Amino acid sequence: MSAESPGQSEHYLQVFRRNFRSWRGERPFWAGLFVLLGGFPIAYFPYANLQIGHLTLAMSTTAGAGSLIIGVLLGVLGISLWFQRHVRTFAGVAAILLALVSIPVANLGGFLIGFLFALIGGAMAVSWAPGDSGDEKRRSTYKSQGGAPSASDAPNTPHAPQAPESTGTPDGVDGAGPADAGETGGEPTDLPGMSSAYGANGRHSVG
Repeated sequence: MSAESPGQSEHYLQVFRRNFRSWRGERPFWAGLFVLLGGFPIAYFPYANLQIGHLTLAMSTTAGAGSLIIGVLLGVLGISLWFQRHVRTFAGVAAILLALVSIPVANLGGFLIGFLFALIGGAMAVSWAPGDSGDEKRRSTYKSQGGAPSASDAPNTPHAPQAPESTGTPDGVDGAGPADAGETGGEPTDLPGMSSAYGANGRHSVG
């Protein structure tokens, strides 16, 4: 029996969900969705007819073309937020301005439904920022805390061998001081009180 790899046993819906989550996290997805949803009621209500029994209530206004243009522009801005995330600031400001213009033009911004969706989506687009990777987050954390990365976070690089500590004396030279020289056959140290004794012994030996 051959062991199946995890990728082969995984369901295609799980793969699609994981890829979609990764794609959604790299762009202002919810901002684009809110702006896109805000364009539908703004463009729809001025051209809709409400049927109440035998009574037909037309909700069209004198600026029906203006409401259609606002709705289409909001839809384009919402889609551009998904596929052109570098224009998020421009698209967010434009969505907020179009939402404000839709109040007097398109039936109070699609009975305030499209106005609120477009306003919230535009604010989310302006405030959205791309996320940092794991390495960049660690670097920013170290800079903010003023510390250095720990041994577990440091890269696994081979350490250079350390040089042996020097003892302060060259090789082959004994570290004995002048006091040891007297013990190894040198002349005795001339100390006070001993010179008279050595002189007396010398005179006795001569005499």
